[in-house]
Amino acid sequence: QVQLVESGGGLVQAGASLRLSCAASGRTFSTYYMAWFRQAPGKEREFVAAISGGGGSTYYTDSVKGRFTISRDNAKNTVYLQMNSLKPEDTAVYYCAARQLTLATRKNDYNYWGQGTQITVSS
Repeated sequence: QVQLVESGGGLVQAGASLRLSCAASGRTFSTYYMAWFRQAPGKEREFVAAISGGGGSTYYTDSVKGRFTISRDNAKNTVYLQMNSLKPEDTAVYYCAARQLTLATRKNDYNYWGQGTQITVSS
């Protein structure tokens, strides 16, 4: 099992940058594919980005390509989401998720979730 704890959320103005972190427990972090999802009020939880266990493969939803970067440091059991040029429509609770075997983009494919961190982008 793995436990996930997100941090780094906050209130920012449009155009600003933030970096989210997700710290994972356990000694097998590198075997997990990691992802970020987000959920805006009244909307479904949606995929944002994912990264393979070794960090060599990444995948992004179209709306964040070129603005967000997912990365990981397996020595620190941590995955990051660097968010640049933030827009009001990025406002949501951001969740870190983990799964093994393959990279995936559907929320139902992920077994482990953090508690979420709120990002609010004002215009």
